[in-house]
Amino acid sequence: MIRKLQLLFVTLVFIISGCNKQEANTLQSLNGNKKAGLATVGSPVGDVVGKITVGYQGWFAATGDGSPINAWWHWTQNWGASPSSSNNGIKSWPDVRDYTTTYPTAWANLNNGSTANLFSSFNDQTVNTQFSWMQQNNIDCAALQRFNPTGGEGPVRDAITAKVKTAAETYGRKFYIMYDASGWTNMQTEMKADWTNKMSAYTSSSAYAKQNGKPVVCIWGFGFNDDNHPWSASVCLDVINWFKSQGCYVIGGVPTHWRDGNSDSRAGYISVYNAFNMLSPWMIGRIGNVSDVDNFYTNVQTQDQSYCNSNGIDYQPCVLPGDLQEHQRVHGDFMWRQFYNMTRLGAQAIYISMFDEYNEGNQIAKTAPNSSLIPAGSGFVTLDEDGTACSSDYYLRLTGDGGKMFKGQIALTATRPTAPIVGGTSIPAPYGSVITLKSSNNLYVSSEDATTHMNANRTVAQGWEQFTVVNPGTSGKVTLQNSGYYVCSENGTQAMNCNRTAIGPWEQFDWIDNGDGTISLRGNNGAYVSSEGGTANMTCTRTTITATEKFRVNQ
Repeated sequence: MIRKLQLLFVTLVFIISGCNKQEANTLQSLNGNKKAGLATVGSPVGDVVGKITVGYQGWFAATGDGSPINAWWHWTQNWGASPSSSNNGIKSWPDVRDYTTTYPTAWANLNNGSTANLFSSFNDQTVNTQFSWMQQNNIDCAALQRFNPTGGEGPVRDAITAKVKTAAETYGRKFYIMYDASGWTNMQTEMKADWTNKMSAYTSSSAYAKQNGKPVVCIWGFGFNDDNHPWSASVCLDVINWFKSQGCYVIGGVPTHWRDGNSDSRAGYISVYNAFNMLSPWMIGRIGNVSDVDNFYTNVQTQDQSYCNSNGIDYQPCVLPGDLQEHQRVHGDFMWRQFYNMTRLGAQAIYISMFDEYNEGNQIAKTAPNSSLIPAGSGFVTLDEDGTACSSDYYLRLTGDGGKMFKGQIALTATRPTAPIVGGTSIPAPYGSVITLKSSNNLYVSSEDATTHMNANRTVAQGWEQFTVVNPGTSGKVTLQNSGYYVCSENGTQAMNCNRTAIGPWEQFDWIDNGDGTISLRGNNGAYVSSEGGTANMTCTRTTITATEKFRVNQ
């Protein structure tokens, strides 16, 4: 009863006097209107409040990339040896086609025949490309993870911080330093020294995130109930208050059960949690399906939000795409449910866990969309694992749409609006049917009777223009057969043929419904089949669906 009276008193004082303080939390919605029918108590919109922030590791390197570490940093268990099936440190395989410089590994070739290469975060073009993805998908801010920089990893972490600053400025994104205190032996003194001597200089950048007029710093790991986070409440409070004395707005990456002080949280740390300006409870490993999402919303996060509102703390819950290797994603429905719940909750901000966390399989950055883009025999799960074809940028696009809903730019909806494939969705193919394909030039696709490259230039559909849709036995794939031969994409290396006697990866295609009465075919190389308008031999080289990549069936 005493605690309830204290909370009531704090709330009344907050409402009466809060508007007179710089860090005051005002009763308002984040976009100027009521969000999901609820007023939101919290700081005004800034670079973090009202925004979508992604956790950004930036911790990948490769031998020969010119980095101070000169090792396969975070790609492997043994950083001194090349990545391979027996020396692997990741759970998901990235799609590296947007990077101009990549590094060959000891993995087997990809299923499409290409060398299995990986990127380095030390390469400027890599960081620039990743921040351009953020810009393209309206992701506002990146929280750059900074682990103990006093050891051998310090120089490469320092260098990547500078690259992140440049990329954020170039692409109009914000960033802030997120200290991960895990395992940091002399954390109390060294974190302060690192901020004073190195990181505080970045706050002068136009891209450095400010909230309530103050530079943002996050500290992840205080209060966790394990040996890797051993500090007393008094030590944690000293560090938080020191950063606040430096004029910072301080976010806490805290245990899931911080409010109750049990489970993953140490008891007696509520004063630590109350000292932060914003709380961001960790959710990885806590939820794995939509039912879990709803249970946490009802039994944990609703009460978290209420507590934060009552105590003048901003709330930044985690939203995660799910562990791809553990089959948690259900083609985006898992992540969208979190966006929906956190928006109707009235959260002040959202933190995406994570942008480039290929090690834990929770990345939203471009990922191998299908088996053609993973090393042969590797066992990596791809984005189409549940039978729904997804483009490699799908979770970036989904995050962009989730951000629009969170900001009130689109209506609150429990139904995911993001198509897994740009321009269409994968649908069941008409296995066993004999079909014709008419191109945008109003002419039919011809097999050319296996005598030459395929064309889309026939005015009448006869024998060579009729294809049987064959089920190749791979989920979501089709094979087209004419006169006993199979259509081959040639993996995009030359014009297409219909001359194969057996079905391999190059003879399998995704059947894409464009939603306008046409279909498209995507090859094992991730590119789309093009009619070339009938002016040249057909190819499987296009990265997007335009008119020449669309076909009408049986018309």
